[in-house]
Formats: sequence, C-alpha cells, structure tokens
Amino acid sequence: MKSGAVAAAPETGTRPVLKVSGLTVSVRGDEGEREVVSGLSFTLARGETLCIAGESGSGKSMTSLAVMGLLPQPQARVSAGSIELGELDLTTLGEKRMQTIRGNRVAMIFQEPMTSLNPVLSIGRQLVEAIEAHTSLSGNAARARAIEALKAVRIPEAESRLKQFPHELSGGMRQRVMIAMALALKPDVLIADEPTTALDVTVQGEVLELLRDLQREQGTAVILITHDMGVVAEMADRVIIMRNGRMVEQGTIVDIFERPQVDYTRELLAAVPRMGAGRAAALDKPEKPAKPAVVAEVRDLHVRFDLHGGFFGRVTRRVHAVEGVNFSIAPNETLSLVGESGCGKSTTAKALAGLLPYSGNITVGGRNLAGLSRDERKAVRRDIQMIFQDPYASLDPRMRVGDLVAEPLLIHGIGTQKERIDRVAALFERVGLTADQMERYPHEFSGGQRQRICIARALALRPKLIIADESVSALDVSVQARVLKLLKDLQSEFGVAYLFISHDMAVVENISDKVAVMYLGQIVEMGTRDQIFANPRHPYTKRLIEAVPVPDPARRRTRFARLDSEIASPVRRVGDPPSKLSLQDVGDGHFVATH
Repeated sequence: MKSGAVAAAPETGTRPVLKVSGLTVSVRGDEGEREVVSGLSFTLARGETLCIAGESGSGKSMTSLAVMGLLPQPQARVSAGSIELGELDLTTLGEKRMQTIRGNRVAMIFQEPMTSLNPVLSIGRQLVEAIEAHTSLSGNAARARAIEALKAVRIPEAESRLKQFPHELSGGMRQRVMIAMALALKPDVLIADEPTTALDVTVQGEVLELLRDLQREQGTAVILITHDMGVVAEMADRVIIMRNGRMVEQGTIVDIFERPQVDYTRELLAAVPRMGAGRAAALDKPEKPAKPAVVAEVRDLHVRFDLHGGFFGRVTRRVHAVEGVNFSIAPNETLSLVGESGCGKSTTAKALAGLLPYSGNITVGGRNLAGLSRDERKAVRRDIQMIFQDPYASLDPRMRVGDLVAEPLLIHGIGTQKERIDRVAALFERVGLTADQMERYPHEFSGGQRQRICIARALALRPKLIIADESVSALDVSVQARVLKLLKDLQSEFGVAYLFISHDMAVVENISDKVAVMYLGQIVEMGTRDQIFANPRHPYTKRLIEAVPVPDPARRRTRFARLDSEIASPVRRVGDPPSKLSLQDVGDGHFVATH
C-alpha cells in the first residue's frame, strides 16, 4: 500500500463502527495556534484492532483524546474534520451528551492505572459508580455486574477485591481493573493508550492476551496506541504510522512490517531491539582478561524493611526486599539485573550506591562501604553514579543544564571554575549535545536529550561504575537505540562498568555481558548473555524470555505465556524463616538456583 493511502476496513457487511475524516486538532500557545494533528483519516470495523504508532509528540494521544471528547480545554480544540461513531458526529456534541457516550459506547484505558483510579475510593465503588452512571442498573445488580467484569479480566477472588483500594494491588492487577471498568459497559470502541508500557514483560503478555480474548468474545473494536513495534506486530490488524501530527503511512500489519513505503517507518522498525542481535554484536567487543579486576563486589546482601502494626505499632512483619544477593562487576563490563517489579532490582542498586541501609558486604574499588566515615563515603561515591528512569524528575528545573552537570564537580571540589566549564563543555559534545546548549533549562530539551544530560552528569566525576536504573524504558524506540549506542561507545572510551537494570529483555540482551535474573529478592539464575538467552535453565528465566513481544507478524503468537498466579509477596511475619536459595554452577560459570 502506498504511503498515506487509507486501507479499507475489513468486510463485515456493516458500516464502520468509527470513521474519522480529516481530523485536525489545534492547540493555542504563546505563539498562537498550531496543529498537533493534521488531516487524519481512518475507519475502524467491529472486532478490528487498529494500532496507531509513532514517537512522542506524533499526535497519537491527542487523536485518542479528540475521539473521547477529552481534549484539554480551552487550549485544545478540534478545528476541522469529523469523528463519526455510527450515526453520530462526536465533534458536534456538547459535553452533556458526550458524557452519555463516553464510557458507554467509547471507553479508554490509560497508560498509568494508578493515576486513573481514585486512591481514596475502593475498587468496587469506582466500578459500581461507572455502571450506575451509564446503565439502569443500581445497587446489588450494579455490584453483580462489577464482579462479573472483574472475573472477565481473570482477577481472582473478585468479590473480595471490591473492598480493596488501588494501592493494595500490583501494577498488572490495577491495569486489569481499568480494563474491567472500560469493558463493563460493553463499549463499541475501546481505546488503549500505551496500556502496557509501564508493565513487566510477563504482565504485558497477560494484558495483551486479555484484550485479545475479550475482543473475540464481545466483538469490540480496539484502537491501540503504542510506540512498541513488538506489541504492534502481536496485536494489530492494521497500522497507522504518525509523525509530527500527520499520518505518514497506513496499511495492513504485513504491509507495514514487510513492505514499508517511507523511510520513517523503516527507521522505526530498524531501531526495535531484537532478541539475538546482541549475541551477534558481541563479536565486535574486545575480549576481557581471564581474571579481570573487580570494580564492585556484593556479597550476601540483605535489605529488609520493617512494617508496623497492632495497637502499639510494633514490628509485626518485614519486607524481605533483597535476600542473600551475590555478584561482581569488572571494568568495561555490563551486568544486567532483570526481573519483574518488586523483585529487588532497584533496592539492590540503591544499597550498592549507599542510599539505604543493608546487611552484608559491598566493596567498591577495593574499599568496603561498611564503617566508612562521612568523608570516606563521599570519596567512594565519586566512583559510583546513577542514571534514573525519568530524566526530567532527575534534573532541577530551576537550574541551567550546564550547572547541573557541573554540580558534582563543585561538590567534590574538582578544578577551577574555568576547568569545570571546559570539562562540562567537552561532556556535552561527547554525549551528542553542543556547548551552546549549556545555558538552557531542562524543559527546553526532549526526553532523549534530557537523558543525555543525565549521562553527562554521571560521567562528570569519571566514575568506575554507573548504575542505570530503567534508564531507557521511558524513551521512544529510536531515541532508545541512540542512547544505548551512546552508552556502549562511552564504555569503550572510558572503560566504565555498568549495572544495567531493566525489565525489557530485548534491551538487556542487546547491551549485556552478564545477566542476573532476580525473583523475590534473590538471584535465581546468573551467567553470560549467551548462557541466559541461548540456554536459560530456570523456569522463571524461560518465562521472561518467552513473554517478549516479537516485532515480526509472521511469528505472531496465538497465545501468550500465561502466568499461573500473581508474583508472590516478599512480606513475611517476624520470626518466619526466609526462603533460602543456593546457586549451583551448571558449567562455565552459569549459575542456577536450587532450594
């Protein structure tokens, strides 16, 4: 199909459920109005999944908000075009009429369920309120419909879940509640805006499989908005590629992946991290010495948090966040910690960085962190720096970015003012920015540029170890590829070691030398990249790898790997013995946990 051509809706014998024609959304700012969506047209048939893909700022989410009638007022408006839902043109309806349509005939699932659910209302009350607002059901009948909706999304013990609050559920469970709320009213169109971006890979597979099953059962038409081309390949019937508010290409899933017509689509597909690519690239990396020096070593690390309860607030339970973790990292080496949310990855990193109390032994540059004075600890921290997931939250919005990168040098009393400015300018150039940009503020940069600034700041003290905690998970796929390449280039240049933390197995496979798989605070398998990805031995490792979406529609799975249950809780009563695993060497330094 040619670039920009509109693919016909599947033959269903009926008119499209949704028809968008020439949609233009304008936003008013200090410099006047500008179009964030321009002349977008598409149709959606019953039971069809249409994926709208593109990078941040492409207009994907603004399109979905326009369909829902949720554009931020008065700054944004539909300035041209129509949105036809059956016989209705949604652009002509007032807010009162839209309230009867929204949630009833068109529903939406947002990216972060915690910000979409009311934290002070129980799950049951929120579900029942939505059902009562859009149907004639009330009281026990509405409650029964809510229980039915929770069971439909495979939430165990649905009736008891009605009493729980959002914070008492895991991220995957909260997203299932959002899906239940959206589908309880059996809408004609379901819009899912990045519904799995913040989820672990196994939970993502569960949610996608759930959407697919419910779509088959109810015939719901789905608009799936994402920048993850692996998810697109798994779910889409047709795909729209957007860039800068315009549709640059549209076609069937086979057209887009096998016969892309425009360079931008080809660039998006080329930037997707693919399983197996990392092992091929390993041939280009120089061999390490047989017995390399050790930058950091962790031995028998334990981190536990007390939970108080009862009338006197005594410690009744403990969170066993990290239990008996052991690993070491050599110069110019990348060790990745992988696992699902709550497994202890970030807690391990924070303990290594000296940001929380722990028991065990952590050695950095030959110095044990335990018992160091304040000045000695400050000196050791020059050797360890962190790059966090959200670069905007990591940068003080009131400071110029040049000052932010220079701040570590100032704190540690390194160099004169001119020497600091020169070093910062050199760092900016090295991470792909210019010295002229040092005078700007964080909000004047894109997400990828802000992460480059955080990398420059981490390099300012020339550390031996950089901890990258989900440092690319929030970035668009093409930006992610450029940042990962930058990290590899900097490692080759400076010999820095990385502790790379991620739940994205495809990214991990592309950047790692060694991989440690964590589950419930313990390492269940550890080895080289080839050992873990080519020959995984632990069932949990196999499940993580099997759940990775494959960016190839020819390899689309008919079923996703199904979770047997929710991840077990790391909370134990005081006095209960912790679960104890031991790592057995199964050959060539490949370790697998046994009880």
